[in-house]
Amino acid sequence: MLLSVPNVIDLAELTATAQEALLLSIAVSLPVVGVAALAGLLVAIFQAATQVQDFTLAHLPRLLVVAVVLALAGPWMGAQIASFAARVFAGG
Repeated sequence: MLLSVPNVIDLAELTATAQEALLLSIAVSLPVVGVAALAGLLVAIFQAATQVQDFTLAHLPRLLVVAVVLALAGPWMGAQIASFAARVFAGG
């Protein structure tokens, strides 16, 4: 007599879920990384134009911009991750 396991995931579904997880991780991190890169570029242009080479000036604006973006986009990021997790754990 064969026993059937009701919640076994096949390889194609596992691959699709892993691909969706990787794309979701890129999608939720892209706003923060993009804004940090843009802030770094603007600070670098400012430093090159004014020849001010200060460590604090190089990192503080990027830190503040990333904190603001995380505060604004955090609820959306959390909702996307929670939705994905609920869908995966529900088996759909």
